[in-house]
Amino acid sequence: MTSISSPRSPFDIVGFDLDGTLLDTSGDLAAAVNHALASAKRDPLPVERVRTMIGGGSRHMLAQGLAATGGCSDDDLDRLQRLLLDYYADHIAVDTAPFPHCLAALDTLAAQGVRLAVVTNKTEALAKRLLEALDLTARFVTIIGGDTMGAGRAKPSPAPIHEMIARLGGGRAAFVGDSIYDVQAAKAAGLPVVACSFGFLDRPVGDLGADAVMDDYADLIDILARLG
Repeated sequence: MTSISSPRSPFDIVGFDLDGTLLDTSGDLAAAVNHALASAKRDPLPVERVRTMIGGGSRHMLAQGLAATGGCSDDDLDRLQRLLLDYYADHIAVDTAPFPHCLAALDTLAAQGVRLAVVTNKTEALAKRLLEALDLTARFVTIIGGDTMGAGRAKPSPAPIHEMIARLGGGRAAFVGDSIYDVQAAKAAGLPVVACSFGFLDRPVGDLGADAVMDDYADLIDILARLG
């Protein structure tokens, strides 16, 4: 394990995905999916199965859960998504916590003067609610959700990455994520991207096409220094 201290970062901005990158939200998201599945009289899915479905937003996650348990119509998906979101909003931080050494890495970046942001495919309201529940909001200059930029402009679109840079006043930026959506969005925006091997992966981390792979947040500062 490497040190998380460094005199200066080569980046002015570092953006982070939320689910599977900053926070292990798998327990609470799986509970919400299974609440929706139960209302449709489906068997529950284990947390490890749901983990691979996270990253493309709640509708995508639920659609995969329903496909795995028998499929559904679009009308049923609409109804069940509302149930999922209502349940999740009321149980948003029961089992959720930052990944190990994450907060120390954020502290180091902040001490270096790096401006931090969250860019997630979770809705902006839920992302803000979750970060507030964990007392993390103040660590980030801005929080951009999957609905912030309008329909069809969530990751893998580069639009929210460009918006992040604009909101944070410009400068050299990097992004940290755990999904193909994160890597594609960052690459399309021209940013180097770090992939988390501990995230909610739907494929081997080496197949994401990231510029670097992080196994532990204790390595992040050194990884960014090498990328810079």
